[in-house]
Amino acid sequence: MEQLLAGLRAAGEPTRLRLLALLAHSELTVTELTQILRQSQPRVSRHLKLLCEAGLLERFREGSWVFYRLAGSGPVAELADVLSGLIPREDLVIARDMERLEAVRTARAEKAAAYFRANAEEWGRIRSLYVPEDKVEQAMLQLGGSGAIELVADLGTGTGRMLELFAPKAKAGLGIDLSPEMLALARVQLEQRSLQHCSVRQGDLYDLPVQDETADLVTLHMVLHYLDDPAASIAEAARVLKPGGRLLIADFAPHELDFLRESHAHRRLGFAEDEVREWLSDAGLDIAETRVLPPEGGEDAKLTVLIWVADKRGEPSRRAGAKVEFEGVK
Repeated sequence: MEQLLAGLRAAGEPTRLRLLALLAHSELTVTELTQILRQSQPRVSRHLKLLCEAGLLERFREGSWVFYRLAGSGPVAELADVLSGLIPREDLVIARDMERLEAVRTARAEKAAAYFRANAEEWGRIRSLYVPEDKVEQAMLQLGGSGAIELVADLGTGTGRMLELFAPKAKAGLGIDLSPEMLALARVQLEQRSLQHCSVRQGDLYDLPVQDETADLVTLHMVLHYLDDPAASIAEAARVLKPGGRLLIADFAPHELDFLRESHAHRRLGFAEDEVREWLSDAGLDIAETRVLPPEGGEDAKLTVLIWVADKRGEPSRRAGAKVEFEGVK
């Protein structure tokens, strides 16, 4: 009762209601919020602090930036959803805030598009070397299982494509990546598709900002070949899986295309099927299947894609409907 009353008291101020309305639509930084609200940074920061302390908002750091969003867990998280839904969008102040929010989103999208254009040729060149990406995605979706997903975690999320793929089946989605540029691009992609139940965070794949046994499904899509210690990342993925949860890994079979190492920062030139199976077993996962997708099309297509499917040992979690909680998010 006290927490509920504290949440109501914290929200009972015009600027804080404006913040709840804005953050129900998008993750935003303090700088972006000051641009929208036309208030000073100290004033906005004070309001944000009070809302976070009351449990209505959560904050997370991404490099030198701090993002805010409505609370996704905690005793008053539902109150944040209810209050933001009750705020009248036809109110003149709120309507103006939403116009400025769209301007901020447009600026974000333009910056992300510029980054994508600068890298599209490189990404397209690599994709031309293996089976069409839509076939990889179809296989990933099929192998992800048919049941409902409480949380899907995509490690090395890049553009957030795996989150988009599994979003219709998932109650919540979380993408982790070290690159601020890729996170900015993923955030724009998710917002443009109205996937508000999915979010991205900056994080190390060897030390994920996620609690033990939290995710029903974890994906590593074309990520392992960039890593110095792939086995350690698999062990960390296994840590955050619930008992009975599933890990999907898509990556290349062994190959000899040295230019990928020299020009595209690939640390490993593919992986033997048994090598990854051993890492999965050592991490406490049981191999369910290995899918082989040979190259198709022109003579440039030379890479075979392997998809490893592994399940965490133990009985499936009974925590259906439980709130998703991430470490470091208060």
